[in-house]
Amino acid sequence: MSSENITINQNQYDLDEQGRPIPPSESELQLIPKDGGELWNRLVFEDSPYLLQHAANPVDWYPWGEEAFTKAKELDKPIFLSIGYTTCHWCHVMEHESFENDEVAAKMNDAFVCIKVDREERPDIDNVYMEVTQMMNNRGGWPMTVIMTPDKQPFFTGTYFPKTSRGKRIGMMELIPKVKNMWQSNRDSLITDASNLTRRLQRNQTNRSSSGEISQNVAQRAFTAFQSRYDEKQGGFGKAPKFPKAHDYSFLIKYWKKTGTSHALSMAEHSLRSMRNGGMYDQVGFGFHRYSTDARWLVPHFEKMLYDQAILVHAYLDAYQATSDSYYSTVVKEILDYVLRDMTAPEGGFYSAEDADSEGEEGKFYVWNVNELKGILGEDDANFYQTAFNIRTGGNWNEGYRHKTNIPHLTKDISQLSSEFDLTEKQLAERIERIRTKLFNIREDRVHPQKDDKILTDWNGLMIAAMARAGAILNNKKYADAAINAMDFLLKNLMRKDGSLMKRYRNGNSGLTGVLDDYAFTIWALIELYEMNYDEKYLEVAMDLSEYQIDQFWDFDSHGFFFTASSGEALLVRSKEVYDGAIPSGNSVSAYNFIRLARMTSRPDFEDITFQILNSFSGYLNRSSSGYSMMMQAAEFAFGPSHEVLVFGDKNNLATQKMLEDIQSLYMPNGVIVYGKNGGESLKNTIPFVGFYEPNANGSPRVYVCQNFSCKLPTSDFEVVKQQLGVY
Repeated sequence: MSSENITINQNQYDLDEQGRPIPPSESELQLIPKDGGELWNRLVFEDSPYLLQHAANPVDWYPWGEEAFTKAKELDKPIFLSIGYTTCHWCHVMEHESFENDEVAAKMNDAFVCIKVDREERPDIDNVYMEVTQMMNNRGGWPMTVIMTPDKQPFFTGTYFPKTSRGKRIGMMELIPKVKNMWQSNRDSLITDASNLTRRLQRNQTNRSSSGEISQNVAQRAFTAFQSRYDEKQGGFGKAPKFPKAHDYSFLIKYWKKTGTSHALSMAEHSLRSMRNGGMYDQVGFGFHRYSTDARWLVPHFEKMLYDQAILVHAYLDAYQATSDSYYSTVVKEILDYVLRDMTAPEGGFYSAEDADSEGEEGKFYVWNVNELKGILGEDDANFYQTAFNIRTGGNWNEGYRHKTNIPHLTKDISQLSSEFDLTEKQLAERIERIRTKLFNIREDRVHPQKDDKILTDWNGLMIAAMARAGAILNNKKYADAAINAMDFLLKNLMRKDGSLMKRYRNGNSGLTGVLDDYAFTIWALIELYEMNYDEKYLEVAMDLSEYQIDQFWDFDSHGFFFTASSGEALLVRSKEVYDGAIPSGNSVSAYNFIRLARMTSRPDFEDITFQILNSFSGYLNRSSSGYSMMMQAAEFAFGPSHEVLVFGDKNNLATQKMLEDIQSLYMPNGVIVYGKNGGESLKNTIPFVGFYEPNANGSPRVYVCQNFSCKLPTSDFEVVKQQLGVY
């Protein structure tokens, strides 16, 4: 910005070096007057869309920081910590009921020092207090509510609280005076509870590391566990709600590839098709919603998250490579086209999420009633669409019955529908696409859900990895270019000069210290980019970030990676995450990264890192390995058999280009590809051994297939390559 100050609601504020307003001192700021006599609070100076949503609340919110904790000690008040995120439906509800309410806000300001945290910007804080919330309540969720001492030790936790008590759920109007009274009259008991909880939390973290070894049959145990929970009728696992944990399906497909267990592949295929055909998938605009509230994949929680799109792309790519069925590659293209259309910043990075709500109602943007469809499509196409996509006059979902709205979804496959309508499959697909396009164009004029436009390093890493892998497997330049542009953006805007990563970018501002996931997911993306176009700079950056990750995050005593850097902020505990939930854990992805880099670069110390991660969490993995399906993929790679395919040839030679494309098309989940352009000279700094290899004299490719630390005789015949890999 060219000016040195800015006016916010008729008040002048100086700007820092990044062009952001500098908050006034405490003596100048209680609440900042806003136009119309309302008030701003300190969150007006934040970059997070979630925190900015709360900047006009009458609650005197602080961002997380020493200012808030110092103030709590000065005022002798406990901390009210509220954690949520932009697209969280119940966060919106609690804000509207309580945080926007003057009466509730007055009680909060009187009893507490209040802190707001965006869980997506500060997952380190969220992880710590979510574990405490689950310890105290046997469940967690957002909004997360934590009341704690000024020393950050919690003594009360919960999730959503209504304004006034409702059934057994206490309301804010009753909770606040109760806690205030306890703090004033029975503080010793609260502090004792807080100390005990903190010690339990610290013990949990200490016990998270194991001293044994991972069993070599954990993958078989995981498969058996998935079998026992599999929904044969609807696909997926367990009952409602159902989450699209895509790494579960990738594990099953890879398990089928290794063992030939047909039921592993059929479970994955049926589930992936059911999810794509259900209402959890946006049949008009593409992309997956967050999860299904029912067992049929019909009624979603309507928010769309970048990370879900990314991880699901990997699962559908695995299914495509395993089966050669273009159904799965089509889904990949739909997801990525949605991301490029709606979730990509002009600078190249990817936005975080789209809200579930619009016009104050969840799902309103996505649903249709019969009269609407008839007006848009005409009688004939409307009748066709009603039949094909299960549209009902009275509505087809729980909330829709009230408004007679419908969630479009398929319950029959294309072959069944083409027979029913007496159309060829091609004719049917063309008619559906023509109608979809018409509905999409009309829907664009509706009020859109809010977009969370912050760019997160870890989620961008996931999407770049997916985009690059799709670019390679589908030979799609659009996806390849998008992956390159996004990584260029990330390295330019979210990497510091010392080689560390920052967490978030928004409106030209980068900030916050990166956590383990930022490094693990970015390294994953760099590996996929290298295997997409074999530009060695990606491999070099991946190696540099891996060394930094070891230095800052590795537990040199008990092994495994901590979630936060040694140079980062000290919280109640320095946690380790291993469970592969909605997003795979940083430890799981790191185990996968380090074994791949080890095989690419002949780094036995990197292979040791993978086995040390696996062994350090062996207690969890050996007991319940299905909860760690990304870690299982790393274990299967490490246990082998695995392959290294070394290709040497002139990059301008058509035969070399064709060989690389053909090898990329193979489903080789436990394999890596290394390419030496014009021989190994260019890779000597990263992979010293490649200097011993040369292409054929005419620049055509020479391929070495290696396994168990030995290589077969070189060949220039792709059919021989397939035979050496055991692919027929």
